[in-house]
Amino acid sequence: MQTNTKISITKDQVVPVAQQMRAEGRLLVMIHGHLNKEGQPVITYDYSMGPDVACYEVVGEASVPSITPVYDAAAEWPEREINELLGFTFEGLDTSSRLFLPDNLLDGKGQIIVTPINVLREKNNLL
Repeated sequence: MQTNTKISITKDQVVPVAQQMRAEGRLLVMIHGHLNKEGQPVITYDYSMGPDVACYEVVGEASVPSITPVYDAAAEWPEREINELLGFTFEGLDTSSRLFLPDNLLDGKGQIIVTPINVLREKNNLL
């Protein structure tokens, strides 16, 4: 049976933990981002520990260092997704282009704008 161990870390520990995991040959399983019940940003890094998962969690920081230099595309895609959908910043991450949401679907703060389909079609000359 798989177990998940949650370990609280600070923003300054994100890269050293990633470097340690990489040096040990640990896989980066996923990076998650959400707002907790208090409205604080939460970023969790899940690393494979054999059959188990170690979840390193940063609470209260909407900006953390990118671990893309350590884990390449395995980190880049979830970091870009979290940045695009939640507006969290991964310092050093190239966000010069959108991952999947066009600019006219975002309010500039990571929030998706709900727009009727006919308005979107008109804006994109698809009528």
